[in-house]
Amino acid sequence: MMNQSKITVIGAGLAGSEAAYQIARRGIDVDLIEMKPERKTPAHSADLFGELVCSNSLRSAQSTNAAGMLKDELRLLGSLIMEAADFSAVPAGSALAVNRNLFSAYITDKIKSMKNIRVICAEAENIPDNGICVIASGPLTTEKLAKNIAAFFGSDGLYFFDAAAPIVDAESIDYDTVFAQSRYDKGDADYLNCPFDKETYLKFYENLINAEEAELHDFDKSEQKKLTVFEGCMPVEIMAKRGVDTLRFGPMKPVGLTDPKTGREPYACVQLRAENKEKTMYNIVGFQTHLRIPEQKRVFCMIPGLENAVFLRYGVMHRNTYINSPGNLSPVYSALSRPDLYFAGQMTGVEGYIESASSGLVAGLNAAERLTTGKEIVFPETTVTGSLAAYISRGGSGKFQPMNANFGLVKPLENKVRGGKAVRNQAIYDRGIADLKNFISVNRLSQT
Repeated sequence: MMNQSKITVIGAGLAGSEAAYQIARRGIDVDLIEMKPERKTPAHSADLFGELVCSNSLRSAQSTNAAGMLKDELRLLGSLIMEAADFSAVPAGSALAVNRNLFSAYITDKIKSMKNIRVICAEAENIPDNGICVIASGPLTTEKLAKNIAAFFGSDGLYFFDAAAPIVDAESIDYDTVFAQSRYDKGDADYLNCPFDKETYLKFYENLINAEEAELHDFDKSEQKKLTVFEGCMPVEIMAKRGVDTLRFGPMKPVGLTDPKTGREPYACVQLRAENKEKTMYNIVGFQTHLRIPEQKRVFCMIPGLENAVFLRYGVMHRNTYINSPGNLSPVYSALSRPDLYFAGQMTGVEGYIESASSGLVAGLNAAERLTTGKEIVFPETTVTGSLAAYISRGGSGKFQPMNANFGLVKPLENKVRGGKAVRNQAIYDRGIADLKNFISVNRLSQT
């Protein structure tokens, strides 16, 4: 038990907001330091907390998918981020997507309504010298704080880059060309599909790989040689340069879709996903990009159905910063060299919105426990929450890389399950949820 009365949280993104909420709901005072709206990174535009700067999709909602299992775990744990996501959900087939403005507004209102959270609008430049602190400054951590974090861990830090996809006005889509269908007809027909024949695809491909890319902002030119692009957010133009058919096996795969005009599977297909319940805006799925804006307009208007598209937001590219966590962070996201200092979010090496929320929840919960009881709450590795935390602290084989939630991280089943992948994954889900419910009961995590 610590002799202090409050905990500091730096950053009000998904992880920081979740951490602050988990601490405050346990009756502990929180100083939440957030630099917006006074200052924003190149990728941020809104003044709200929990801003989604990439896609509005939180990925699969199905129990046979690790991302879906993680969502259910967070719901059981009283996650603010999942509460906001469920409140602001928009149709997205078997995935969970949100109205990004409603989502962030819900988080902001909830945080600001809590009497024991004091929001401090300021840029955090240094790691606090003492006291329990959760640093959740995100993958867009400002230069001064990033350098201090790198110095704290005794390294120069690691960087990778990701990119956001464009959004188009629904009224500008040619509905005589596109067709509504979810892949393999799973869930409702919440996606609009832009079908390509071979000739149209090859013309589009040539223009895409030869389009002019935008300059990277806020980087030293020498750093560009070091960049690693995370596969989950790789710019579509870089992916395309791997080979002429790469997109047809990636974001433009046509499998599971049937063009009603031909009765056949398209040669390639671009999918559009609604950004809001009203379906007035659509995201070009998998088309994260850092092409110059005029080039985005020129090339993406070659997509069938988007010839006259009005772009409500063009794609952008930005820097993500993450820690070499194995050997530096524990399974509760605390620094091994200073256990009262916690890190959360994508800077720890978890990749994805819900994964960031999960790390914030674990870090916040443990920061609160450290203050009140002095104990650590290490989640079981049969859960996605626990397996992500274990990966962060141990790493895998080879160089440490950011990781999404996946069943490959979860502790294997003790007995073989017959019936295929879906049956096996459901068994992993059932075991993990049962273990988590027991874990919550034993550790009295539901008591606030």
